[in-house]
Amino acid sequence: QTFAIDDLLKKVQLEERIYRHRCVETWSMVVPWTGFTVKSLVELAKPKASAKYVRFESFNMPDFARGQQGGLLSSIEWPYVEGLTMAEAMNDLPLMVTGVYGKPLPKTMGSPLRLHVPWKYGFKSIKGIVKISFVAERPKGLWEVLQASEYGFWANVNPEVSHPRWSQASEQLLGTEERTPT
Repeated sequence: QTFAIDDLLKKVQLEERIYRHRCVETWSMVVPWTGFTVKSLVELAKPKASAKYVRFESFNMPDFARGQQGGLLSSIEWPYVEGLTMAEAMNDLPLMVTGVYGKPLPKTMGSPLRLHVPWKYGFKSIKGIVKISFVAERPKGLWEVLQASEYGFWANVNPEVSHPRWSQASEQLLGTEERTPT
């Protein structure tokens, strides 16, 4: 099925949720997101039983997004891809984000659609989503392709599992100097 974003938004129930957004680099922020559940998207799409994963794909527009033109990021294969298992997608918590702070999602934060999964690190929150597929094979995310030892598929926030270069046992809330236990 193909849905234009405006048609999709007429078929889902938008809600606001306040979630902590945690970066693998140990900073965090609390954000009021507006959106609809990934679960409702799956139910609307009615994927085949063979689907084991949800594959999210961002836009690929090098003329618009200079970072996609090469240079420092020349080793990256665009578009950005991320994935969830069907079990994760059917959880009530993951959100397809359409807004933030009570306003429509700006382009700089991933308009028209981004993902937020509260138990995963922020790099799994793919932005600028233009295509969602239900697939049998596990998708390889952009960061997993670049550095699988540091940015794997699961990427669950876990204070007992350190990043190869730093501890995940504490985090710093943006705008403060305070570190708190994860």
